[in-house]
Amino acid sequence: MIKYIALLRGINVGGKNKVSMKELKELMKQNGFQDVVTYINSGNIIFSSEDSDIEFLKKHCEALISERFKLDISLSIISAEELIEVLNNAPDWWGADKESKHNAIFVIPPTTVDEVFKEVGEAKPEYEKVSSFGKVIFWSAPLKTFSRTRWSKIVGKPVYNKVTIRNSNTVKCLVELCKR
Repeated sequence: MIKYIALLRGINVGGKNKVSMKELKELMKQNGFQDVVTYINSGNIIFSSEDSDIEFLKKHCEALISERFKLDISLSIISAEELIEVLNNAPDWWGADKESKHNAIFVIPPTTVDEVFKEVGEAKPEYEKVSSFGKVIFWSAPLKTFSRTRWSKIVGKPVYNKVTIRNSNTVKCLVELCKR
């Protein structure tokens, strides 16, 4: 049995793409997923499966959500083992400064980290820090100069539809939940 985390993109934001976590949890259980746990309302689902094909799991979860909630939601699936490794390889500065925003940008395949970097562009070192490990980009920026960063503008780029973003606290909580 392998433990995974599905990170849904763009649900329950500003009253749009509403998905009940309770219903989503039940849907996953009814379709053979085990040890299903949801975390906060932004679409984080921890589950176990005997299947090791992440692309199959991704398509299966997307199809279930489409059928049940009538939403075409893209998502990223990462194994608990990989998420733990990613967090263990996060830069020292990521999540450290309480006066900064710290995000993990999960790249949704087939898009690559390199494609995201190319489209967003070079970080502005005087305002932000950016690094990556695996399929995750780490980004931090002081709140007081946030609007001057290049990476805060990812929202307006076409590549924004090919990533899902979580803050450092959420990622750390997901890792702790995976260890249970």
